[in-house]
Order: sequence, then structure tokens, then C-alpha cells
Amino acid sequence: MFDIGFGELLLIAVVALVVLGPERLPKAARFAGLWVRRARNQWDSVKQELERELQAEELQRNLRSVRQSVQQTERELQDGATQLQGEVDALRREVDAPATTAPPATDAEAAPEALPAAAADAVQEQAAAVPEQRERTP
Repeated sequence: MFDIGFGELLLIAVVALVVLGPERLPKAARFAGLWVRRARNQWDSVKQELERELQAEELQRNLRSVRQSVQQTERELQDGATQLQGEVDALRREVDAPATTAPPATDAEAAPEALPAAAADAVQEQAAAVPEQRERTP
């Protein structure tokens, strides 16, 4: 950051020793270390606060996008339900309408119960015809 090398640090230490003297130099070094530590702690707390704010913003953006997608899905479901209800109503009208205006049905469609009865009559007629044929043949 400041681009200070070892030689420059040595020069600063020698100047501090000359200016402060050997008695006050340890106190000054402790004092400087204390202020450097406090500055680092402040910087770290500011950095952590910024990271928390960024995470909160990201969570809010994600929440907004999820809400929008849920609302869009809800609208699509409502539209689908409305369309489905319309189709069901149309089918009900189609089912109810032919019962009142249905064209006359053919014999096979009109009386499905009559088909088995007609078949049974035909079988009885054939059964009656068989003994008559036996009586005629010598």
C-alpha cells in the first residue's frame, strides 16, 4: 500500500531512536501499535458492515424475484382455471343441447334392448323350424 521496504523501515527506526531516545521509544512503539490495531479493527468492522448490507440487498433482490415469479405463476394458473372452466361450461352446454334437439335415431340406436330380443326371437323361430324339418324327412 505504502510501498515501504526494509531499508526504509530501518531508517525510520533509527530516526525515531534519535528523536525519542531509548527511554521513550518502547512507549511510542506500543502507542503506535495500539493505534494501528484500532485502525485495523475499525476497517474490519466497516468491511463486515458493508458485506452484511450487500448480503441483505442480495436477499431482498432474490425475494423480489421469487415474489414476481410466484405472482406470474398465480396469474397463469388463474388464466388456465378460467379457460378450463369455460371449456367445461361449453361441454355441459353441448351435452344438454343434443338431448333436446337430437335427430331421430335409427332402429339400432333407438332400442339397444330390442336387439337382444330380436335375436332371441330369431333363435326361437329357428328352433321351431328344426323339428318341423325332422318330421318331414323320412
